[in-house]
Amino acid sequence: MAAEGGGKEMNEIKTQFTTREGVYKLLTHSEYSRPNRVPFNSQGSNPVKVCFVNVNDQSGNGDRICFNVGRELYFYIYKGVKKAADLSKPIDKRIYKGTQPTCHDFNHLTATAESVSLLVGFSAGQVQLIDPIKKETSKLFNEERLIDKTRVTCVKWVPGSESLFLVAHSSGNMYLYNVEHTCGTTAPHYQLLKQGENYAVHTCKSKSTRNPLLKWMVGEGSLNEFAFSPDGKYLACVSQDGFLRVFNFDAVELHGTMKSYFGGLLCVCWSPDGKYIVAGGEDDLVTVWSFVDCRVIARGHGHKSWVSVVAFDHYTTSVEECDPMEFSGSDEDFQDQLHFGRDRANSTQSRLSKRNSTDSRPVSVTYRFGSVGQDTQLCLWDLTEDILFPHLPLSRTRTHTNVMNATSPPAGTNGNNSGANTPGNSLPIPLPRSNSLPHAAAAAASTPNSKGGGVMDTAIASGVSKFATLSLHDRKERHHEKDHKRNHSMGHISSKSSDKLNMLTKTKTDPAKTLGTLLCPRMEDVPLLEPLICKKIAHERLTVLIFLEDCIVTACQEGFICTWARPGKGGLLSSQNQANSPSGTVV
Repeated sequence: MAAEGGGKEMNEIKTQFTTREGVYKLLTHSEYSRPNRVPFNSQGSNPVKVCFVNVNDQSGNGDRICFNVGRELYFYIYKGVKKAADLSKPIDKRIYKGTQPTCHDFNHLTATAESVSLLVGFSAGQVQLIDPIKKETSKLFNEERLIDKTRVTCVKWVPGSESLFLVAHSSGNMYLYNVEHTCGTTAPHYQLLKQGENYAVHTCKSKSTRNPLLKWMVGEGSLNEFAFSPDGKYLACVSQDGFLRVFNFDAVELHGTMKSYFGGLLCVCWSPDGKYIVAGGEDDLVTVWSFVDCRVIARGHGHKSWVSVVAFDHYTTSVEECDPMEFSGSDEDFQDQLHFGRDRANSTQSRLSKRNSTDSRPVSVTYRFGSVGQDTQLCLWDLTEDILFPHLPLSRTRTHTNVMNATSPPAGTNGNNSGANTPGNSLPIPLPRSNSLPHAAAAAASTPNSKGGGVMDTAIASGVSKFATLSLHDRKERHHEKDHKRNHSMGHISSKSSDKLNMLTKTKTDPAKTLGTLLCPRMEDVPLLEPLICKKIAHERLTVLIFLEDCIVTACQEGFICTWARPGKGGLLSSQNQANSPSGTVV
C-alpha cells in the first residue's frame, strides 16, 4: 500500500489506486448524476442509493442503473467502461412531493428489455412498484401509512420470487408483502407466530389474504439494513441497537447474533459462499462473523468515521487448487494468479465448496471485500486463510497445508466439539498475527475474556429445526447503547421507534457485560485487519459500493455515481481519462 503523505496530499481526491491486481482508474466520462451535474445540497436528505439490473438487451448493452438524489429518481442505460454516460436522455425520471425515495431494488427474475419491476421505498413509509421502461406505476403499498408510518430503510425482492418482497423500517419492523395482494383499508391486526430473544414474528389476521403477510419486530431502534444469503435461505439484519441477527428466513428462527463494539450497525453483506458475514457501523469498524461458528473472527480498522456500506467482490475472491506437499514461488506469485471475469464469479461458490470435499485437491481461498464510509474513504480488504483458519500453521498456510476439513475446528481450538454450527465457549488462542495489525496487548490475547456457558455464547445452531426446543425466553434481553455522535453523523439514522415491540418483555443489559464474550470480543481477542488500500475518493460521505464484472461503482451524497475501471478494463474511456485528469491526484 502506498504511503500517504501529510497535509494537503491527505485531502486530495484520488482518481486511481493500485492493488496487487493492478491499477483501478476513475472514469470521469462514466460519471452519472442529475443531468445538470450540479452537486446536490444533501443537508437533511436521505442517502443516495444505486441499484442495477440487466435486461438481456440484444444490443449487448443491457445494464440499467437506478439512483435517487433528494426528491428525484433516475433510470438510465448504464454504459459502464464501454461508453461515456449520456445524462441528457434518462429512460425515466420522477420527482416526488412530500416524500423522498430512500431505497430501491429490481426484480432480476422478471426483467426484460420491455419491462422491469422496480420497488421504491420512501421516507414517509410507502413502497411503490413501478416499471420505468413502460413509465408505469403499478401499485402503492402502505399508501395510507396504516401498516407503518416510519421511513423505509431497506427494500428487497425475496430471492427466487417474482411476487414476494421484504421491507424494513426505522421503527425496527420488517414486513413481507406479495405484489398480488392488497393492503386493506384499515390497520392490520396481527397474531403472534413466533417469538424469541428481542424479536417476534406475527401473521396478519384477516378473512381474506392481505398485506402484510408477516410482520417482523426485530431489536430496538431502526432496522438499518438486511441482506439475504446467496442461497436465499437466511436473512442477516443489522439494527441501531448494535446487533447483527441472522435468521432462517423460511423457518422464522434465529440462527445467531453478534454485537457491535460500539453504537449501531448500519450495513451488512454475505460472502459469495455464505460462510461469512461482514457488518459495519458506528464503531468505525468492519466486523467479520462466521456463519458456521457463530462468532466474530476478525475486525478491520481503517475508517475514521461511520462505515455506511460493506460489500464482497465476487470477481476478485480467489479460489485456487494447490499442491499439499510442496510450494514454489512467493506470495506475490500466488496473488498474480488472480483473474477477473464472469466465469470466475459464477463458479466462485461451487469452487469454494471444494474446501469441504474429501475427494478433491486442497483449495485455498482469499475473500476480497470493500467498505465506504462517512469519512469519504474507500477501503479494500483481503480475508485470508491465516485469519479464517487460525489453528493452521501460519507459514504458507494457503499453499502447502491441507485445509479440506478446516471448517470444522478441532476440539480445544475454540472450545467447540459439538458440531460445526455450534459456537464455542472461548475465543481461539493463539491469534494469527500475519496479515493483521499489531496488537496493543499481546499478553491479553492469550487469556480469553469469555464467560462460561451463559450469555448468548451458545447461539442457536442451524441444525435445530423446531422453535419449541429453543429456550429463548430465559435469556436476558439486551438494550442498545446511547446514540453515537460524530462530526459526520447522519441525523435520520438514529431515529427512534414510535411503536416498538410493545408485546415483548425487555430487560436492559449493560453493554459492558457483553464485551469480552463471543457476542462482542475485546479488540485484542480477535485479529485486526489492515486495509489493502484506504483512499479518499469524494468530498461528501459515501453511500454506495457495488462490485461489477469490469468496474467498481461508488456514490457520494452529492449525487455523483462514479465508475472505477478494473485493471485492464478501461479501454478507450481510460485513455480519455488520462488525457483529461488533473495532475497530482494519482496514487
